[in-house]
Amino acid sequence: MSYRFLNRMESLCLQGSNCTGHHQHLRLLKPVHLPENTPTQGVHLPDYLMPTVDVPDHAHYIIGCVILLVGMTGMLGNALVIYVFCRSKALRSPSNLLVVNLAAADFLMSVTQSPAFFVASLHRRWVFGEFACELYAFCGALFGITSMMTLTAIAVDRCLVITRPVALLGGMSRKRVYVAMVAVWLYSLGWSLPPFFGWSAYVPEGLQTSCSWDYMTFTTSVRTYTIMLFVFVFFLPLTLIAACYWAIFRAVRQAGREVARLNCGEINKAYERLRSEWKMAKVALGVIMLFVVSWAPYSVVALTATAGYAQLLTPYMNSVPAVIAKASAIHNPIIYALTHPKYRIAIGRQFPLLRGVLRLQEKDLHPSFSSSAASSRRTTLTSSPGVRLCTGVRTNGRWGKSRLSSGSDSDSCWTESEADGSSGGSAAFNRQLFTETTTTEFTPSGTEQGQSRVPDGSPPDKGCNRE
Repeated sequence: MSYRFLNRMESLCLQGSNCTGHHQHLRLLKPVHLPENTPTQGVHLPDYLMPTVDVPDHAHYIIGCVILLVGMTGMLGNALVIYVFCRSKALRSPSNLLVVNLAAADFLMSVTQSPAFFVASLHRRWVFGEFACELYAFCGALFGITSMMTLTAIAVDRCLVITRPVALLGGMSRKRVYVAMVAVWLYSLGWSLPPFFGWSAYVPEGLQTSCSWDYMTFTTSVRTYTIMLFVFVFFLPLTLIAACYWAIFRAVRQAGREVARLNCGEINKAYERLRSEWKMAKVALGVIMLFVVSWAPYSVVALTATAGYAQLLTPYMNSVPAVIAKASAIHNPIIYALTHPKYRIAIGRQFPLLRGVLRLQEKDLHPSFSSSAASSRRTTLTSSPGVRLCTGVRTNGRWGKSRLSSGSDSDSCWTESEADGSSGGSAAFNRQLFTETTTTEFTPSGTEQGQSRVPDGSPPDKGCNRE
């Protein structure tokens, strides 16, 4: 008896490749026997008669139940993020489009992977045919790579907004974000299509109840694709993410030192806003780290087989990391979306039954309360004596003259979104971190006057002097 999939693998081995792992893997497969009265010559074996693995049935059922739970959580959580974004105008900022793109990729990952994996686990083999196996693996690769690239785009966006606030007034524009999203999907598609054209292949893996790209066969085509895939969709994006967050940490630390030099109660309030922004950056970093941790076991398995040690891997060692990797789709809505204050409030308004779970009180959801609180914060930050955020701009270690009109409230003070610490107000917040609280006057000769003044012309408060 023969299978098209197994025949292809055997033909590769006959070409002189190292197939030790392949032969060991074949010893675990159960042959599917045809009835004795069925002629074998000239009969095409149906695609749904795929090989199975000689493991206890309860192993399939346990993995099937786990993947079903993961899939349901991923579908509901990411659908909730997308729905709340579409219903809430306050969340339609350009930066949040990347979060929604991430939720869409994770939602599609859950929809296309978990149900088929669950049904195949109940049958203890892949029952949907060869083409469905290839399509299943293609969707897993496409949406998984898209998630990784979107996380990279989020890291780059946060880095640019925090470290280059003047160049990106108000953050990235909506057009730039759309271009970035299209680039992410095209890049992911470019790395998901090659197995259809002979560069590696999409085949059953592990317990033969799911499919992925072929990383077990020790051939030049398979090895080069696996190595290039990990370099360009895992290690390089991870390096870029690390560089972005290193730049963010340095910028925030430097801003904290600048704020610490100003002895003023109101500046201490600004520093509290800085700490809030720092927490949001750490939340985003936590999502990225969980994504990396989820895919790390699968990466180790694939790279082990690529290095020529496929004989060390068992079907369990292939399937369990695959389940952990697919579970990365549930981390983002739980950690990123549901821990963001504005997301929590929006979800509480749309779904009153979830207010208890999110620990939201009525005052958190009341618009008038939020508006009055934000207005009060703006008044405190702009009209307190001796404090003027967004005035003098520091360049090359010196403070230059950049006086703003006191009536320019949108440019010189906190907006409601900035006071709430939303991602849309991050740029304006960080512009305040690199500005002086007083405006330095210059003489015509270019020398600095000895005294700084606040907008009303009175001398600054003695408690707000810069050391």
